[in-house]
Amino acid sequence: MPFRLGDTFRDALAAQKGEAGRPLAGMWVCSGSPLIAELCAGSGLDWLLVDAEHSPNGLESILSQLQAIHGYPVQVMVRPPVNDPVVIKQYLDLGVQNLLVPMVNSVAEAEAAVAATRYPPHGVRGVGSALARAARWNRVPDYLARASETISVTVQIESTAAVDAVEDILKVGGVDAIFVGPSDLAASMGLLGQQEHPEVRAAVEHCLAAAKAAGKPAGVNAFNPDTARHYLDAGANFILVGADVALLARGSEALAARYVPAANTKPADGGAPASY
Repeated sequence: MPFRLGDTFRDALAAQKGEAGRPLAGMWVCSGSPLIAELCAGSGLDWLLVDAEHSPNGLESILSQLQAIHGYPVQVMVRPPVNDPVVIKQYLDLGVQNLLVPMVNSVAEAEAAVAATRYPPHGVRGVGSALARAARWNRVPDYLARASETISVTVQIESTAAVDAVEDILKVGGVDAIFVGPSDLAASMGLLGQQEHPEVRAAVEHCLAAAKAAGKPAGVNAFNPDTARHYLDAGANFILVGADVALLARGSEALAARYVPAANTKPADGGAPASY
């Protein structure tokens, strides 16, 4: 029976223009757990980013999470570990519709990311729709001809080279949006761990302004609420404001701090706990 794929992240961003320009708020899903992914999908957030660059996610776990999230009113984007056409082909065939491609530092790398999502003659994506969930095993009418309409490509700006080239990267056809990663950007500026540094903020703001001038959406990662608000006020169209693993880590630490007496902790040498 015929099957219709859902709208892309590109479509969601375009639709938000009719809601007084409200930015899309999302969170990272890094645990590799379909259960956690489904839990986050029902949170009311606009979008989720399933990460495979710094998280324990392989093809099978990404597929399981896509299936767990499906049916909830939330957009899901997936970040592959590398800007590689073989990896991207596998992700697309799984049914990933929205890609966040990491470490895009030049026009050539942006063009390569887009080409990996297009069938020849417009790109280099291998043809395997009859075998793939992307086309629901050939149940999506005219998938080969319309595949690019079902995919959005966001490239990650996270180095000084990328910031220097951002205006030209934004001109690449098929790049639907950019996303700025302040952590790696700070590291490339010699400011490792200093995402809040004024020079890093200025570089992020430069990218947001360049995207606005180019008429393309721009997003940013900002867990600090004050920083998130700052970038939203500066024109960010979408933002990531938390992560499943970070929420669990800080939440469990808060429980321990509240209910586990400090005197009951084990000494550093691994000996028995101190008595009350």
